[in-house]
Amino acid sequence: MQQLNLPSFEYRLRDQDGKKYIFDIIRKKFIALTPEEWVRQHFIHFLINQYQYPKPLISVEDAHKVNKMAKRSDVVVYRKDGNVFMLIECKAPTVKLSQKTMDQLSAYNQHYKASWLVLTNGMKMYVCQMDYDMKKAVFFSELPQYK
Repeated sequence: MQQLNLPSFEYRLRDQDGKKYIFDIIRKKFIALTPEEWVRQHFIHFLINQYQYPKPLISVEDAHKVNKMAKRSDVVVYRKDGNVFMLIECKAPTVKLSQKTMDQLSAYNQHYKASWLVLTNGMKMYVCQMDYDMKKAVFFSELPQYK
């Protein structure tokens, strides 16, 4: 797998039927190792290890609907009160982060109304705080600390 612009971590891989799998510490099972999953696992460990985000408040492949179609959000970080703190969309390292990928994240956020949105391909990361009163997003160069 490709080297990312995220800290490395101790990961567990498994080969099964000619396919590689990586252990997901949130779902507590091995998941097919795709380029997007490689980014997601790095980002989850980045949240937990570098920013001390609480593991029990992180959800992966969270189901919701967009325009009556079933969708799954890559990573959702909840507050202790159950509201969504952050919504994260992970792409493979070869996927260019564009207005189209940001639109996908924004569409998913119609369901969540997260305070923070993150779009990453493991090489680049866009972080924005939503200001729903002013109807705008304010971009930051780093993630917020979990409070």
